[in-house]
Amino acid sequence: MSTVTIIVAAFVIGYFFIAIESVTKINKAAIAVLMCVVCWTLLALGHTELLGNFLPAGWELGESIEKNLGEAGTTLFFLMGAMTIVEIVDQHGGFNWVRGALASKTKRSLLWKIAFMTAILSAVLDNLTTSIVMIMILRKLVQDKNDRIWYAVCVIIAANAGGAFSPIGDVTTIMLWNGKMITALGVISEIIVPSFIAFIVPTFVMQMHLKGALPAIEDKQSAGEDVVSAFQKKLIFAIGVGGLCCVPVFHTITELPAFMGILAVLGVLWTVTELIYRRKKENDPMAKRVTKLLSRIDLATIMFFLGILMAVATLSEIGVLAEMGKWLDESIGNDYLITGAIGILSSIVDNVPLVAASMKMYVIDSAPNLVVDGVFWQLLAYCAGVGGSMLIIGSAAGVVVMGLEHISFGWYMKNVTWIAFVGYVAGILCYWLEKTYLF
Repeated sequence: MSTVTIIVAAFVIGYFFIAIESVTKINKAAIAVLMCVVCWTLLALGHTELLGNFLPAGWELGESIEKNLGEAGTTLFFLMGAMTIVEIVDQHGGFNWVRGALASKTKRSLLWKIAFMTAILSAVLDNLTTSIVMIMILRKLVQDKNDRIWYAVCVIIAANAGGAFSPIGDVTTIMLWNGKMITALGVISEIIVPSFIAFIVPTFVMQMHLKGALPAIEDKQSAGEDVVSAFQKKLIFAIGVGGLCCVPVFHTITELPAFMGILAVLGVLWTVTELIYRRKKENDPMAKRVTKLLSRIDLATIMFFLGILMAVATLSEIGVLAEMGKWLDESIGNDYLITGAIGILSSIVDNVPLVAASMKMYVIDSAPNLVVDGVFWQLLAYCAGVGGSMLIIGSAAGVVVMGLEHISFGWYMKNVTWIAFVGYVAGILCYWLEKTYLF
């Protein structure tokens, strides 16, 4: 049995145990970390036989690990920074005004408000940050755990759909935009309607699970709210949320990774809160200092993310993802079917290496479907972004919500996968109608 086969088998087995977490009662983060180590160990032991065939000549194990760890680290630091910023804003009452803006008498009306707000915010921020923000807001609006899970699912689907039509809404659209495969105007004008369809259809189905009036939740203030003034609350909110909105601008102007913008916002917000609490003792329980809030970050989710990204990186290194894309091209040959299949695959493995592999396999040329803003590139932006909703670990938004709300892989696959798939296909059909009759 070849090393490649063994590595793929190890990944599949690990993925299977992540899927049955609710049965084994073993935390998914433990499996993901173990899967990562096993895949890289197998690659380290068998890389000699792969050189010149599956691995390019001159390939170095150490350089490969450092490169992939660096790429994974940008996502992890982005996630940790964003989670910390949102936690700071939340602990100081920054999101309380949203409760009034989303005030709803029924559970279904709240679901629709959450869906549209999430999609719009995701296009302005990104699907990862938006998911964190919306889950924090939901915790203030919905107390019943069974109901909140459906709202959380709506956040995942709407965040991924909203990020797909914006050049800064998802890592994959940023990649395609920076690679000049798509333009901002092109992707917004032609993908926005299919993206909205991709979350409106599932939301219509999910509302069947929510009936009746929305129970009122007692307004509880955190300790941090008691010691800060109304002006300071607004200041913290403006710096936190305003800073998150400016991260894409920072990235565009400086060309630094997005996580550097997140860290800049965190640094400013950290400094401001330290100034606010400068007259209070370090161990004062009333002071919500960042050093205390850091302990509230879900490290299990971070470790799960690390394990998944690094395990997928081994498949990318040995060329499995690229070969899979090549096989799709040769055996299918239809843009809608190829990108549709890539979208489905993006729910199983990370969409970033899939898009990266596609960008390397296909180049911009004179063929109508491969020109700038061609059908292939626009569909790739849509499918890679929206397709991740079909499994809860198929997108950054899903992984974060999974960790924050403790939604099991099995429950999501049983109850939500088919709903997300219907929305996904409806969006592709909508795009086909656009290209056939409008554009």
